[in-house]
Amino acid sequence: MASTISGSWSTAAPASARRPRPRPKRYRSVRARVSTSAERCRRRFLHFFPEGFRDSTYLAWERDYKTEAHLRWGAELGRAQFRALLHTRRFDEIAARAIRIESRTNLLFSFEKMALRDAARMGDGSRVLSEGLYDFLHGRGNIATRFDRWCAVVGSLPRRQTRVLTWPVATVFGFIAQPDQHIFLKPNVTRVAAAQYGFDLHYSSRPNWDTYRELLEFAARVRRDLRDLAPRDMVDIQSFLWVQGSEEYRGRTFRAAQTTRIR
Repeated sequence: MASTISGSWSTAAPASARRPRPRPKRYRSVRARVSTSAERCRRRFLHFFPEGFRDSTYLAWERDYKTEAHLRWGAELGRAQFRALLHTRRFDEIAARAIRIESRTNLLFSFEKMALRDAARMGDGSRVLSEGLYDFLHGRGNIATRFDRWCAVVGSLPRRQTRVLTWPVATVFGFIAQPDQHIFLKPNVTRVAAAQYGFDLHYSSRPNWDTYRELLEFAARVRRDLRDLAPRDMVDIQSFLWVQGSEEYRGRTFRAAQTTRIR
């Protein structure tokens, strides 16, 4: 009988998760140092996806559409193409491509998608967005400096109704374009995941480098703890955190999850 996941997650799991494959000896000492909270989060993830980050259901529900967005970004807004479009001042085209690629995901809320579209269409919004985004992804300076500049750019974009500067908007393009470096921050889910994992994330509602730096440190810790499951990039780490913090996962049994796509 399936167990219901609520605020306190049941440790019951399907047979395939209860009988894990033997791990190489080099990982056993690493696993021994993982905290109880981290181990509980690991079991939650394997409760839904017994084969971990290579599980076919995981790929269908969590990874594939994010990877597809990353591949589209490389095809349409790779560094050379992005620079060429900037050189010919095709700011509207850059903004349209970026927004179109994101729109095929479910990463942003509808009001955030609308705020971005409106900002790109108003005044010199497309130029500000395009130049700021290129600087964030490929500009000079360390990641801290570039992230703070990017947040200032997003905060300066024209707005019609809804503010543009939110954590999801500030982090979504870096996550899609460079998932080897950047992670996506969904505030409520991420804070719940950090609490579940036992990580003290000092969250501020206004996007800033200090919070993002801590999130990157959190992601690095999760990646180390899960090294035996071989996460490939921040897509896998963000998906793991989504499973910990999302009400959609926390409120369903494993049996229901097997027959109903959660997202």
